[in-house]
Amino acid sequence: MQSLVSHDRVWIDKQTPEVFHALNSVAAAVRNAAAAVDLGRAVMELVNVRVSQLNGCAYCLDVHFRAAREAGVTTQQLAVLDAWERSPHLYSDQERAALVLAETVTALPGEAAIELQYAAARQHLSDDQVSVLIWAATTIGAFNRVSIMSKHPVRVRKEN
Repeated sequence: MQSLVSHDRVWIDKQTPEVFHALNSVAAAVRNAAAAVDLGRAVMELVNVRVSQLNGCAYCLDVHFRAAREAGVTTQQLAVLDAWERSPHLYSDQERAALVLAETVTALPGEAAIELQYAAARQHLSDDQVSVLIWAATTIGAFNRVSIMSKHPVRVRKEN
């Protein structure tokens, strides 16, 4: 196989495209499942941005910040997302539950913490929604790792 690199990194999405296509298929299935269980695009993009913040993926943050805005997430919600727990009036109960679950999936704390956070999320989410959100956080986490390990660049663009 030809080596595809960015500086000192292999762009694994280009080097092994069949696996990257499979990951994109998973993401599409998650989006479809979210729509089927009444998880709006805004909730899903809040999860994508928050997980990308936690993982430090600049490329995914750039992509999903714009997608979140297009989905109706406010600039204010995005500006304080890193402190969402201290901003109780900016996010709906469903959004807060989704963020709790997304952070739990990303951090994988000890079992006692997982039980508490899972229980908190279940107060506002159906079993189907919990399942989809766990898949969503898992999937964006995988994309974060692809972009970070590949060192995908954030391209400078003119602001709108």
